[in-house]
Amino acid sequence: MRTQGLIDFHAHFTTPHYIEAAKAGGHARADGMPETYWPRWTAEEHLALMDEAGIAKAMLSLSSPGVHFGDDRAARSLAREVNEFCAQEVRGHPDRFGQFATLPLPDVDGALAELAYCFDELGTDGVALLSNHGGIRLADERFTPLLAELDRRAAIVLLHPTTCPGFEELSSGRPWPMIEFLFETARTVIDFILSGAAAAFSRIRLIVPHLGGVLPLLTERVEAFRTISGEAADRVTVADILGRFYYDLAGMPSKQQIAALTGIARPERLLYGSDYAWTQRELALRLLTSLDAAMADGHPDWRSLTTRNAGHLLGEGPER
Repeated sequence: MRTQGLIDFHAHFTTPHYIEAAKAGGHARADGMPETYWPRWTAEEHLALMDEAGIAKAMLSLSSPGVHFGDDRAARSLAREVNEFCAQEVRGHPDRFGQFATLPLPDVDGALAELAYCFDELGTDGVALLSNHGGIRLADERFTPLLAELDRRAAIVLLHPTTCPGFEELSSGRPWPMIEFLFETARTVIDFILSGAAAAFSRIRLIVPHLGGVLPLLTERVEAFRTISGEAADRVTVADILGRFYYDLAGMPSKQQIAALTGIARPERLLYGSDYAWTQRELALRLLTSLDAAMADGHPDWRSLTTRNAGHLLGEGPER
């Protein structure tokens, strides 16, 4: 890893075959975005952006809609294909790219097999999980074997929102990443906490995306409802558990959003994220400038801060 420059924890790739498979699986307009918005990722274009933006290393992951389009066998095959593609790019640029593995959830057996392959054979840095897989959220008991294995490995887990059941009514016909993704992330994280899964699998190092979305604004409300429900007063609070997670700065940064996020996240829990290639090049560069302005008052050293945080997080990864 380079010692200078940003470490991007929220960076996405695609492959031509993956895009074809996703479209064939019903995702021509991925998450309600125009079909033409599908990014055609190349390492060369990504590296050019990184050089211009001052990004030393990008941790590559697949974004929504994932790889499972209704058939377990096809999902396992597609997950293996994209993971091996990503690993090849990492091998070609080991100082510039890292990898968060894709799993064929909700197929748990397939996910466990792919997890072992990616960690033990490909040397992946962590995994990327969607906020729900076929409507099944992270804390669902059906995913307990997977969470237990991630916990055993003290794995880095990048959470990423995706569509959820009932999205047509929730989105009012607008692209789902605009508003719904922020609430979808909150549903999954809050469920992860209130279910007890966050405490039971506390060695998982969870990265919450998009500056925490709406989570900072819901923390006290969720805690109040726990009190109303009669839970013991000496328990660990929602804010305590949220403070254990990491948060990437991908999204639309503003001083208000940063102020809300830093109300639940200590400085050492902040990580940079560009959201490239789903966030297109010019916008990614503008958002980086916006982030400089939004962080100027509280954390003018945010670039070196997030780079230190990234090095610490990656340095504590599971043995390979």
